[in-house]
Formats: sequence, C-alpha cells, structure tokens
Amino acid sequence: MKGIYLIILISLLFACSDKISNKTATTENNKKVGHTRTTKVKMLDSDTYKLTLKTNDDTYGYTQENAIKVGSKNGGPKNERRFLNALLGPNGEEVVYFRAGSCCPFESPNGLMGGGLLDNYVVFYKGSKDTVNLFINMYDDGDLFIPVGFNAK
Repeated sequence: MKGIYLIILISLLFACSDKISNKTATTENNKKVGHTRTTKVKMLDSDTYKLTLKTNDDTYGYTQENAIKVGSKNGGPKNERRFLNALLGPNGEEVVYFRAGSCCPFESPNGLMGGGLLDNYVVFYKGSKDTVNLFINMYDDGDLFIPVGFNAK
C-alpha cells in the first residue's frame, strides 16, 4: 500500500512544473512561522469562515510559497471551501471558484509520509475581466487573511 502512495507522490513531483519550495510561508501580517494559528477561526455558518483580517501582502494566496493554510482538522477540503465561500469581490460581488487541481509538493509533518500538495483554485467574480489562481494548503494551519483584491462576507 505504501508503494502505491510513493508511486503517486513521485508521479506528482514530476507533474509539477514549478520549483518546489520547502520554506514556510509568511505574510507581513503573519510573522509567526510554523503550523499553528495565532487566532481562532470563527464561522459565519457551517460552510463559511468569518474572515476579518486583511493583508497587504500581495503574495498571500497568489504564490505557492505563500499559500493559504486552512489546516486539515475537521475536514481539509471542506476548510478550503469554507475559506473560499467567505470571499467577496472588491465591491461585494459574489465569488465563483473551481478547483483546477493539485500541484507543488512541499514538506509537512501533517501530510501523507511527511509531505503534501497544494490545491490550486481558479477564482473570479461577476464583472471581473480575468480570473485569479489561489493556492491553498489543507495540511497546515495558519492565520487566515482576506487576500489582496478581495473582501469578505
């Protein structure tokens, strides 16, 4: 069984075209390095986080090295959706998103065999001229911020 996971992980390593980063991501508003949150995540409802902190770090969520860390406790993929459901466009527009796939292997004590993959989401809102890609880490915890260019419910 471990052999199958190893083959899948090796295949994914070669499938990603971007450089692998083993650095822990930080933002200007989140200087704490590691895998824990400094603030408790609040909920608007069971499917939506309540995001209140904005960041002025334009790499937060937009780069693999500074992925949004939603953590895996109580449902990794569901936590990704809870974060994305909380976003609004810059003028309160409803956000639409879809998962484009996984990429970008990284080391994590919380992942399978000491590693994980980021999920890449394509995000847009009504009236936007283009889409953006947000990278989300469902293995590690970190403080959650509203990415540059978005507001929150």
